[in-house]
Amino acid sequence: MRLSYEQLLNYELPEVRQRYTARDTMLYALSVGLGQDPLDLPDLAHVGRQHDPLALPWMAVVLGYPGFWLKAPEIGADTVKLLHGEQGMELFHPIPPAGELVGKTRVVEAVDKGEKGLLLYSEKSLTEADSGRLIARTFATHVLRGDGGMPNAGRQARPAHAMPDSPPDWTVQLRTRPEQALIYRLNGDYNPLHSDPEVARAAGYPRPILHGLCTFGMVSQAVSRQLLPAAGGTLRSLSLRFSGPVFPGETLKVEIWRDGSFRARVAEREAVVIDNGLMRAA
Repeated sequence: MRLSYEQLLNYELPEVRQRYTARDTMLYALSVGLGQDPLDLPDLAHVGRQHDPLALPWMAVVLGYPGFWLKAPEIGADTVKLLHGEQGMELFHPIPPAGELVGKTRVVEAVDKGEKGLLLYSEKSLTEADSGRLIARTFATHVLRGDGGMPNAGRQARPAHAMPDSPPDWTVQLRTRPEQALIYRLNGDYNPLHSDPEVARAAGYPRPILHGLCTFGMVSQAVSRQLLPAAGGTLRSLSLRFSGPVFPGETLKVEIWRDGSFRARVAEREAVVIDNGLMRAA
């Protein structure tokens, strides 16, 4: 990486003003798996109402998106070895079904892990363009495996949520669709890793993989449908770790605990793909 630790923390990303419509809100909901059951009334509230669909909270991760900013030449990160390690969010107000929002992303911290690489923590605030009201804040951790050894960087990574030792209180199965990555990319993430078989093979995968943030949306929705009614509240926050890839068409087995903990496995391979999840109700 060309930037020093101090330069990285002070790197200025431009604001992203995004105007979106009810169609975009419905597209996002469809892209994370809603609408597969035409009789599911909660799903239809997000995908079946033409002018005022309910926006999923998880849509905050794609609104005001600054793009793949780490590949900028002045940063010099080794993006070939980059992994999306963690994702989280806080919700302060429901996302409007349509409107204009402003996303402002900043680097919060960088932690040097030596040969294991650099952990980069970033944060995005999402506000209403006209009022400035804070709607949501999202958090991401990227693992820059080729950029370890940064002088002056932090040394202590943030701890992961500890999972319960008891069996889960609920287990939910979700079927991803074979074409789901091709739909999800219409939210703005056109990384060919998710659509081009040659690029996927070059990255070490037998075929294109599902976007991590698509898995994030699917799993978060499944957890909220079980946990929030039981907790008698609405979403306040959630966080999770990505621990493995998902191939479109595979089945996700989501394990949920009453204390808000959750994880997800690919049923066909018994591989954990989401771990250390925690959802909190307001």
